[in-house]
Amino acid sequence: MPESLAARPDNRRRPGELPPARRDSRADTRERLLDQGVALIMEHGYHGAGLQAILQGVGVPKGSFYHYFPSKEDFSAEVIQHYIAPFIALLDAHLRRPGLSARQGLLDYFDEQIEGTARQHYRGGCLLGNLMGEIGETSDKCRESLRLAVRRYRDKLAEGIERGQAEGDFRRDLTAAAMADLLVNQWQGALLRMKIEQSAEPLRACRNELLNGYFAA
Repeated sequence: MPESLAARPDNRRRPGELPPARRDSRADTRERLLDQGVALIMEHGYHGAGLQAILQGVGVPKGSFYHYFPSKEDFSAEVIQHYIAPFIALLDAHLRRPGLSARQGLLDYFDEQIEGTARQHYRGGCLLGNLMGEIGETSDKCRESLRLAVRRYRDKLAEGIERGQAEGDFRRDLTAAAMADLLVNQWQGALLRMKIEQSAEPLRACRNELLNGYFAA
């Protein structure tokens, strides 16, 4: 019977398995590449973010990139998931705050996002929206990753909205999923408007008109 992973002593490895220190180092480098990818693709776009600049920012030799990712397209698809994960985690943290209604958790989450755009001087917007416009029709892998990221985010919003419905704060004649889709779509449009207006006002209007208005019970 094959030995279980849990039963193996720490000093034994399967063939081809890296030692723990090397695994940690590899994972750390991969994480730093993804961080750098988010920063440069946000600033320069998919086509403007060259691999050389990404690698130089992390101190990784050019030839080593392909030890971590098969291609720039695969890398960018993972950057998309890496980008959205902290937003989902932050939203989840707001929704889990003790003694806080789901509606207030959503309001506070969007307030934090609005404050962040002001600190960035209304630059950048949302990496998902930026890439939808740039490569949404030309890269199958990135399009699927964008779809997944949007759905993951939408589902977390729907979780909060559904709880708000149960708490009596949100209307119940629409599904939580439908309202979450509307919120995602309106927020993406508000982020684009924010860029040309150089103001957080479109974001505030989206937050207020939906969470305090159209969604209200």
